[in-house]
Amino acid sequence: MDPENHTTGSEFFLLGLTTNHAVELALFTFFVVIYMLIILSNILIIFTIAHDQRLHSPMYFFLSNLSVIDICPSSVVMPKMLADFLVDKKSISSEGCEAQMFFLHLFACTEIFLLTIMAYDRCIAICNPMHYGTIMSRKMCLQLATVMWMGGLMHSVSLTALTLNLPYCGPSAIDNFFCDAPLIIKLACTNTHVLEMFLVATSGLVSVVCFLVLVTSYVVILVSLRNHLSEGQHKALSTCAAHLTVVTLFLGHCIFIYLRPAKSLAADKVVSVFFTAITPLMNPIIYTFRNEDLKNALRKLRRRQIDSQDK
Repeated sequence: MDPENHTTGSEFFLLGLTTNHAVELALFTFFVVIYMLIILSNILIIFTIAHDQRLHSPMYFFLSNLSVIDICPSSVVMPKMLADFLVDKKSISSEGCEAQMFFLHLFACTEIFLLTIMAYDRCIAICNPMHYGTIMSRKMCLQLATVMWMGGLMHSVSLTALTLNLPYCGPSAIDNFFCDAPLIIKLACTNTHVLEMFLVATSGLVSVVCFLVLVTSYVVILVSLRNHLSEGQHKALSTCAAHLTVVTLFLGHCIFIYLRPAKSLAADKVVSVFFTAITPLMNPIIYTFRNEDLKNALRKLRRRQIDSQDK
């Protein structure tokens, strides 16, 4: 049965990354490895930060939040994608599709706010170090974490509620390997102009505004350090470079997907792979290899493990 011509109100069909079965098997192996690395590397960062007292600071508190969030979108999408590589009929129920969309937007929006908070944290630490402990107190960190999760939840609930009751009377094939708001909106057999504008406003413009805030933060940092770069400030700039790399990878996807009308482009699948698989894997690699404190904590954890095995 051709999913392009199949219409149903209870399920959708995912066209996936390819229709070649041999390529699907190769991709299955590749993405299984990627998914395991995402889970293990981010759990390792969370565990290391939790067990090293020297890393109990605002920067690493937010970094552990980033690791938690990196695990979540991949776990929403990749198990289903991996299962679909092994079957011919790549269907998903309408409830499953809405759940995917809800959690993807929850974690994506929360991560956007988190990256912005992390830039603010670095800006305060570098530009106002004498008052850093007072400004970024434990209470403030918890409040910022609550705000970012609540902001992500409000965005996701509002967007999902608007797409929940859309009528679908045409082809039910989604040209990707997961459900996302622009793809669902495109299938509706009603005027979705208002909904598309809402999507651009809440996802696209939020991404752009946060990106501008992030860039402004780094400009302030660079101006602050332009005339005197001590060893500690070189370390701070290295951390900021890692953060900026993460931001570019993540927000680039959001701006590309959501700051335009709901229609499919050939590059969408490639960008989606970066969002769900590559970026969550790159984050721990970038932060680990560019952060001496975290590398030292990992070495200490490894030595402790070896010592416990020798006893």
